[in-house]
Amino acid sequence: MPDRFKTIIEPFRIHSVEPLRLTTEDDRREKIKAAGYNVFALRAEDVLIDLLTDSGTGAMSRDQWAAIQHGDESYAGSPSWFRFLEAVQRLFPFRHVIPTHQGRAAERILFSVIAGPGKVIPNNTHFDTTRANIEATGAEALDLVIAEGREPQRIHPFKGNMDVAALENLLAKQSADVPVVFITVTNNSGGGQPVSMENIRAVRAVCDRYRVPLFLDACRFAENAWFIRLREKGYAERDVGDIVREMASYADGMTMSAKKDPLANIGGWLAVNDDDLAEKCRNLLILTEGFSTYGGLAGRDLEAIAQGLSEAIEPDYLRYRIRSTEYLADALDRAGVPIVKPAGGHAVYIDARSLLAHIPPLAYPGEALAVALYETGGIRSVEIGTVMFGRRPDGSEAPAAMDLVRMAIPRRTYTQSHIDYVIEVVLAVAKRASELRGYRIVDEPPQLRHFTARFEPLAATR
Repeated sequence: MPDRFKTIIEPFRIHSVEPLRLTTEDDRREKIKAAGYNVFALRAEDVLIDLLTDSGTGAMSRDQWAAIQHGDESYAGSPSWFRFLEAVQRLFPFRHVIPTHQGRAAERILFSVIAGPGKVIPNNTHFDTTRANIEATGAEALDLVIAEGREPQRIHPFKGNMDVAALENLLAKQSADVPVVFITVTNNSGGGQPVSMENIRAVRAVCDRYRVPLFLDACRFAENAWFIRLREKGYAERDVGDIVREMASYADGMTMSAKKDPLANIGGWLAVNDDDLAEKCRNLLILTEGFSTYGGLAGRDLEAIAQGLSEAIEPDYLRYRIRSTEYLADALDRAGVPIVKPAGGHAVYIDARSLLAHIPPLAYPGEALAVALYETGGIRSVEIGTVMFGRRPDGSEAPAAMDLVRMAIPRRTYTQSHIDYVIEVVLAVAKRASELRGYRIVDEPPQLRHFTARFEPLAATR
């Protein structure tokens, strides 16, 4: 697509369609109230534009659907497993690849083996399931993102970078308590912000000095590689696959949700180089997920992932993917809606704490904004803030670092007119932001409360 034209053209044609059901604002107010004001509890058919997550919600390609027909459902040693293995190791050449039904299963297996009471696992920023799986073992999940990554309006090309000095300080004091260092690419909890290759190398060097392994949470590896190509000196002419392989070369292992950049609707894997660790993880896989050559997946799922991995690193696709996200971010920024800047790869994050400054963090401004977006225009987003991260392992609560609302864009699913509609709805809600009220939690589980908690609106104050 010539750069002199401004229109973002999707690098695909639509082969089949599914209907969207239009509802009224009155309908939606009833639906969200019945759902306990939790967007996770809504029926999908009652949502017009579903930006809850980009995980498993994308559209698979013609070639992925064709690959599914090659799915071999043999219990052990399926040809589909070997195609999957080859596709993974082409980009991530780790010795052992352990398939799982999704990313959090890989996290649970890994942390069940290496974590536990007294252990500390640092990351640039842990996402919800990662943090929960670490804390479930009694270990501490520690966020060490750079200072710029905690400032939504601050412009920095790689706001997902880890604070290398803070990591060095941690390891100098208690490296024996740190079984692994993680880097999440891109940094989802911090606004989908990328991590530079320079930062990955620097973290690797610190890990080497203290003999601590480095792992990648690589769910959005292709988007991160594209940002490196766009923003980091020396990478503008590099092949995306080569950038991914270099990222992987600095790591000792990885976790992956194939529901993100690998363009599949289900699946994931854990990959490691350490033979002993692999054996322990594989034994736990067999106990809880399935045999080591399918890991809770059907052969057809393995085929879809294998094909998706090749499509995920295509330059035309990535150019469209990143630019279409910027399109939404730019429109909101021009209108004065506070967002995390620059735009992330997979989502646009509204700074709810800034937009709804009259609602304190413990009254959940992100939840208030997410509910308003649904009631006003049928848009389902998700709070990433004090509801998701405010509860501590001891049961206490404190404000999260930021209160954001993420609008995650499913891959190859919505067109530019859908995004134009989203812009209109966000601006309509922002115009009456001062009228929105906070919420309180009336029922919550002990872990990952944002999935199933129930809320009620606080009374209006004068």
